[in-house]
Amino acid sequence: MVITYHGLEFFKLQVGDLVVAFNAPSKDSDIKISRFGADIALATLRHEDMDGGADLSRGDKAPFFIKGTGEYEVGGVFVRGFQGVSQYGGTEKINTIYTLGLDNMNVCFLGAQSSKTLPDKLREAGDIDILFVPVGSEEDGVLSPSQAYQTAVSLEPKIIIPIHYDAKSLATFLKEGSQQSADQVEKLTIKRKDIDGKQGEIIVIKQS
Repeated sequence: MVITYHGLEFFKLQVGDLVVAFNAPSKDSDIKISRFGADIALATLRHEDMDGGADLSRGDKAPFFIKGTGEYEVGGVFVRGFQGVSQYGGTEKINTIYTLGLDNMNVCFLGAQSSKTLPDKLREAGDIDILFVPVGSEEDGVLSPSQAYQTAVSLEPKIIIPIHYDAKSLATFLKEGSQQSADQVEKLTIKRKDIDGKQGEIIVIKQS
C-alpha cells in the first residue's frame, strides 16, 4: 500500500490499480489542492472541506462515494462506517469513522472526530493496523494533541498517522507520544510484514 497526504484530511491510499480517497475537499471549498481519480471515495463529514469525493473522476475511474454509517462492499473492499461526532466548522455534526481492509491490513480513519468517546461498535470491530487520527485544537473542531494521542493509544493500533495537523499541534502530539524524532516521509509505502511487531508507532506523512 502507498499512502500520500494532500492536505487537511485528504489522503490517497493505493494498492496496485485500486485507489481509495478520504475526505477530499469539494469544489466549493476554499482549500485548493491536487486531485486524482479514485475507485472508492469516503467522506467522514458533510462539509465542503471534506465531502468532495464525487469529484474524483479521472479517465476510467469514477468513484463509489461513501458518506455515512453502514456496511459496504466495493470491488472486494469491505467498509464499515460508525457514527462519531465533530465540531469542525463551529457546530456539532455527525462524523463517520471508517474501517476497511486493504492489502491484508485493517485501516481505521477517524476523520474530523472531536470527542475521545468512540462508538462501542468501533472498539469491537477488531484489531487496527493503521490508524489515522486528527490532531488540532478545540478551535479546529477536532481532537487536541493530547486527546488525539490518548484516543489513538486506546485503540492499540500498530501504526498511528496524524492528520489535520499544523506544525505546532504536530510537535505537541509527538511530545505526548515521546516521539519527537518520529519518522517523517514524503509518502508511506507499507506492507503487512512491515507492521508485524509494531505497537503505536507514529509516522508523519508530509503534505504532497
